[in-house]
Amino acid sequence: MKTNKKKIFNDPVYGFITIPHPLIFDLIEHACFQRLRRIRQLGLGHMVYPGALHTRFHHALGALHLTTQTIEVLRSKGIEITNEEALAVEVAILLHDIGHSPFSHALEHSLISGIKHEKVSLLFMEKLNEEFDGQLTMAIEIFKGTYAKKFLHQMISSQLDMDRLDYLNRDSFYTGVLEGTIGAQRIIKMLDVHNDRLVVEEKGVYSIEKFILARRLMYWQVYLHKTVLAAEQLLVNILMRARELITDGQTLFATPSLHYFLKNKVTAKNLESNPDLLGMYANLDDYDVFTSIKVWAEHSDVVLSRLCKGMVNRDLYKIRLRKDPISPTDLEEYQQRAVDQFKISKKESEYFAFSGSITNSAYDPTGEPIQILYRDGTLAELIAASDQMDVAVLSMPIQKHYICVLQELIPLP
Repeated sequence: MKTNKKKIFNDPVYGFITIPHPLIFDLIEHACFQRLRRIRQLGLGHMVYPGALHTRFHHALGALHLTTQTIEVLRSKGIEITNEEALAVEVAILLHDIGHSPFSHALEHSLISGIKHEKVSLLFMEKLNEEFDGQLTMAIEIFKGTYAKKFLHQMISSQLDMDRLDYLNRDSFYTGVLEGTIGAQRIIKMLDVHNDRLVVEEKGVYSIEKFILARRLMYWQVYLHKTVLAAEQLLVNILMRARELITDGQTLFATPSLHYFLKNKVTAKNLESNPDLLGMYANLDDYDVFTSIKVWAEHSDVVLSRLCKGMVNRDLYKIRLRKDPISPTDLEEYQQRAVDQFKISKKESEYFAFSGSITNSAYDPTGEPIQILYRDGTLAELIAASDQMDVAVLSMPIQKHYICVLQELIPLP
């Protein structure tokens, strides 16, 4: 066991990040957390932005750093946060993404059904709490929102949390999309607590407006970029086809953990009741999936092999976004071409031509809104406090419909 736990990380976004407590160091050293080094923060975002190869490990450390800074700011304004509470909220933010699936959100529902990564993170935290003799109990309460001081939970999960403050600047940095850059340090300096709720001082309202706008732009330019969407849909379909073949009794190469989750329909209930299953899930990362895809590219099944070759060689679906739903006639035309060209069934053709929709909402005033604190002690919801029409407009969700088609099914002009 290492005795010197006063370590620092040299982060390209913030500079030096100091580990604030020996417990934090021990959690970072744990195999479950080290797994985050092998899970890309932006899934398949590097298919569009080559520099987007940063990981969930990077992001967790960055969110920890911002949380430590926020605690210092709030304490300087007279907000009581004990050392035990400070450590607990730091542990909670450090582990908030520990339950992510391979390729992050891209495979959120492909390997386990009926459970979000936040719930898986909670299961990991409870497992770690047993290993660390109950030292994570308060952190779990804060993570779940059951701890007495509600503003501590808002630092972990809200419309203005340390998670969002870090990933916007970090993802902007690694993609080179400057529109996502926000004044995180300025926002943190403007934070305060009023009636046990995290609020923003009046003079910080313009920084919050920029934050909301940056979220909207990053979603359309990065997270929901049409080519990223096409790549993620390709990945989802690959695993769907692999599962279909394994279910039909075909032999398919895969790492042991990946093979188990493809062969068995694992639900939230299974994961909660079987500790061994959670351990098997902890062995899954991007490498399991992509190694298998490289092998499957040479499989005899024409559907699986074509999809996998497309992923390996970046020969992605051609995708088109529209305001209106996709016409069934348009879709059937492409699917029939797939049937004729690849000699496959109508059902199998749906792997090569399909439609769907995406929604982007940068800010939800109907949820737990961002509150602006005026000098006289009164509060106003962000939209009411802002003198910019942008915030009201950005709070309205936008839906776009898409059609994905295999490149060779599109006739040449």
